[in-house]
Amino acid sequence: MDTSHEDQDIHYEEKQFQRQDQQMPSRAMATHEHIRHDGEKELERDAMALLWSAIAAGLSMGASLLAKGMLHIHLGGVPAAFLLECFGYTVGFIIIILARQQLFTENTVTAVLPFMHKPTGGNLLLLLRLWGLVLLGNLIGTALAALVFNFMPVFDETTHAAFSEAGAVVMRNSPVEMFTRAIISGWLVATMVWMLPAAGTAKILVIVLMTWLIAVGDTTHIVVGSVEVFYLIFNGEAAWREFLWPFALPTLAGNIIGGTFIFALISHAQIRNDIANEKKAQQKREVD
Repeated sequence: MDTSHEDQDIHYEEKQFQRQDQQMPSRAMATHEHIRHDGEKELERDAMALLWSAIAAGLSMGASLLAKGMLHIHLGGVPAAFLLECFGYTVGFIIIILARQQLFTENTVTAVLPFMHKPTGGNLLLLLRLWGLVLLGNLIGTALAALVFNFMPVFDETTHAAFSEAGAVVMRNSPVEMFTRAIISGWLVATMVWMLPAAGTAKILVIVLMTWLIAVGDTTHIVVGSVEVFYLIFNGEAAWREFLWPFALPTLAGNIIGGTFIFALISHAQIRNDIANEKKAQQKREVD
């Protein structure tokens, strides 16, 4: 595979971030501005482009269930097999982020920063439009992936059993556990998004480490979990109503709180202090 274009994009982003880093009063503010500008671009994208990109991301997330299931089968009996299986969880995130597809939990950070910067009614509507389209597209994509895994004559019974077990693990959580575990995964995804601008060529390593932590911590994630729960629904092991409750509604709320109301708000507050300090320093220089 030709990686020249991807390398060029990474080098361009590195140079852009370095320029911002030199111009801003702090490295944290440079990161904030980089992510905010990305969020502004996403808010302005065509609705159908957002929807199709989100559907592609949902399909790509099926790769996480596939990889985790395969590792579960082939690592049976290996010491610390669970820790190794969790690397399968990272595959979908790697595909989505490097392919620049739309992932809902990623947009709870990038797209919310422009609104925090200018909290107008117009920006709020753009944010809700983006969230709605991306979440809808992600769920369509994950449902299609689960449908294919269930009914295409590709996998043997052992593999299907591994997929079912992954879904069963998710559904063992109570609504409260779905919610609290989702807060952690939302926070970890937000942390990953915050780290990526400065990661350069280490992007894949950052993605793997942070999403591996999501899996190892046995947290819940609205997009990854929907592949697993849809799989159970399509093979008759779960009812449609169980998708909404106890899974989707508590998990969605937890992801939004962890990614937006905890991480993004705190990060934005930090930047506001930087701006205030910079203004004070500039006023002092003018007086001197």
